[in-house]
Amino acid sequence: MEILDRPAPPTGLRRLLWRLPIRLYRMGLGPLLGHRVMLLTHTGRVSGLPRQVVIEVVQKDGHGYVAASGFGPRADWYRNVMAAPDVTLQIGGRRVQATAAPIPTGEGGEIMARYAPRHPTAARRLCKLMGFAVDGGVEDYRQVGRHIPFVRFTPRPPSPAS
Repeated sequence: MEILDRPAPPTGLRRLLWRLPIRLYRMGLGPLLGHRVMLLTHTGRVSGLPRQVVIEVVQKDGHGYVAASGFGPRADWYRNVMAAPDVTLQIGGRRVQATAAPIPTGEGGEIMARYAPRHPTAARRLCKLMGFAVDGGVEDYRQVGRHIPFVRFTPRPPSPAS
């Protein structure tokens, strides 16, 4: 694994294209995106206003949903959920109230090592997009996973009706 150049989050037209799936969710078409992408609604750390981003679910397990911050700790959504961890997820047509928590670096490496064989084309493309050159070996992906912040979104029990 080699770190080539860690790109900054998208701006301009590229940002508009990245945000297109948010519009699909807002139009009620989120289920068309499947269960590997989720709409994350979080609170802006500076503005205090609701913010939304669509991110990939890299793992779902008994503890919740896991996502990676492909643009690293500089990504706005990552910084926001670290500051205000109570979030809402929408996966397909299902809404879930959750709490975000960072995943330790070593565990992130293992998550990426398991993700890559399940989704080899997506893993290669994501690594390239994030500025990593990989040879396709599991150890390379494990190293990449140690450089990317991962977040676990743990569902909260529903609030009692008032």
